[in-house]
Amino acid sequence: MPQLTFNRKEMKYLIPPECYEEFLSAVEERMQKDPYGEYRTCNLYYDTDRYDLIRKSIDRPLYKEKLRMRSYGVPGPDTEVFIEIKKKVNRMVYKRRERLPYREACDFLDRGIYPDARDSQIMREIRYFLQFHRPHAALFLSYNRLPFADANGGDLRVTFDSDIRYRFEQVSLHEGDYGGLYFPQGTHLMEVKVTSAVPLWLASLMDRYQIRRTSFSKYGAIYQREFTNIQELLMPGSGQYEMPAIAQDL
Repeated sequence: MPQLTFNRKEMKYLIPPECYEEFLSAVEERMQKDPYGEYRTCNLYYDTDRYDLIRKSIDRPLYKEKLRMRSYGVPGPDTEVFIEIKKKVNRMVYKRRERLPYREACDFLDRGIYPDARDSQIMREIRYFLQFHRPHAALFLSYNRLPFADANGGDLRVTFDSDIRYRFEQVSLHEGDYGGLYFPQGTHLMEVKVTSAVPLWLASLMDRYQIRRTSFSKYGAIYQREFTNIQELLMPGSGQYEMPAIAQDL
């Protein structure tokens, strides 16, 4: 059964195209690839009419939260999807999620129809979030994800995301997986997820390729591009991206 609660640190790094294949090969030698291989993740981010949730996140408070619906590929009415409520407190990420058929998830999040047959503590937390913030589906976001797990059974997880696409119109999962491309082709966003410290071998590998941690939120970065006119700053001659401070983690 998929894990429904997570408490961990999530650190993000941009991997430029010129070193991705070598870096990936080194990771594959030390970690176990997900048996499903690379897959497509589709997400709906929920926010208020004034984008209060992402605007608050950009202000870098000690506590922030967001709500999203996630599917793996484009769902049909009876496809199981995940509703996730994600909170960040002092750099620690707490994620709780529930599975529902897509039709029921839309009834719950978009029309306020609570699925009593699936009542749980997590569902009640999500219902409170909806009642307090009154959000709606604000952004569609999708990407390819290649995940790895600790080969020795530890809690380390590493994922590589690419082909990040988004749209603010026809914001639903069943409309299809299309949208504007955020990064140039070949750029990957690596996420390192762990409850304690990054292992020495991985820290050394990132140092070898001069890969540095970045504060980056997919939703926050897209919001900044579309609504604040603050663009990415391409560092001349490096092929690397320096993200403005406004695109903070969550």
